[in-house]
Amino acid sequence: MGSYPRHTPEGAGSVTADQETPLSYRVEAEHGPVSLRYFAPPESLCAYFGSLYIFSVTSSGYADVTRADVPQLRFRLEGQGGNYIFQDGMVLSPPDVCLLGPTFGATRFELDQPARVLGTSLLPAGWVALYGDDASAMADSAFDMAACDADYGLLLQKLRSMDDADAMASLCWSFLGERIRPFADSTWRMLEAVDGWLMDEGSPRIETLVERTGLSARQLARLTNRYYGAPPKLLARKYRALRCSARIALDRESWQVLCEDGGFYDQSHFIREIKHFIGLTPQQLQNEPSAVAQLTLLRRSLGGDVAVINRMS
Repeated sequence: MGSYPRHTPEGAGSVTADQETPLSYRVEAEHGPVSLRYFAPPESLCAYFGSLYIFSVTSSGYADVTRADVPQLRFRLEGQGGNYIFQDGMVLSPPDVCLLGPTFGATRFELDQPARVLGTSLLPAGWVALYGDDASAMADSAFDMAACDADYGLLLQKLRSMDDADAMASLCWSFLGERIRPFADSTWRMLEAVDGWLMDEGSPRIETLVERTGLSARQLARLTNRYYGAPPKLLARKYRALRCSARIALDRESWQVLCEDGGFYDQSHFIREIKHFIGLTPQQLQNEPSAVAQLTLLRRSLGGDVAVINRMS
């Protein structure tokens, strides 16, 4: 696995890496320890899913914010109650097997009890394999997957009876692997083109994507809505903010310099974009990131053959 130097900003909880368990991290947050362990997908599933993770909080009354993200499939192993508060103000109590659509603004969550959740990130191909419908219809929303397919409820029961995290990850990858399906070569080429466009350019320009794919702006909007949940312009804004947030918090780059290099109008525009998509200001990311912000950014430690967009997911 790849690694990078970890830096703890002044005033932030200390990130502790478990030396015996790769990709396992812990933060001593204000309301008790928060931990997150990552599992890279097997090679056969890398095009469909990002990392699998087990997230745990040991105290009651914990609240935090998660950045704009790709869809997530989550299984509640322990704990009850709690809410998601989406960017538009909608409040939703997540089901035990929750399919969270792509989010295009920071999402706040509140937990009533200590909790443990197993989840995985869904890339566009994984979204189609598991759910199938237009991703934009589920943007900033969530759905009960056990109500859609009873097998997900049965998987949750098995996971709740297990203690070995590696065995749990293996069971989930096997379950998900049975649900993937082949795509036409043209679809894979389109997804690769969009992924590359989002990752290659500091401030992705739609004209570049039109040139790479040979598709019109209208065709691209229809396809990216279906697979990614939004038209290219909004996707470009989202991934620009994700990249900048990692460079601020992990690489210790000056956010003022990033503002100048990233195609933002001015510093006020930069601050608004980071706050909207990440839930924290650049200054907060640099000096006092929340526990979940720190742990989520550590996805980037997934190295090896895992694609960059997987590490951002």
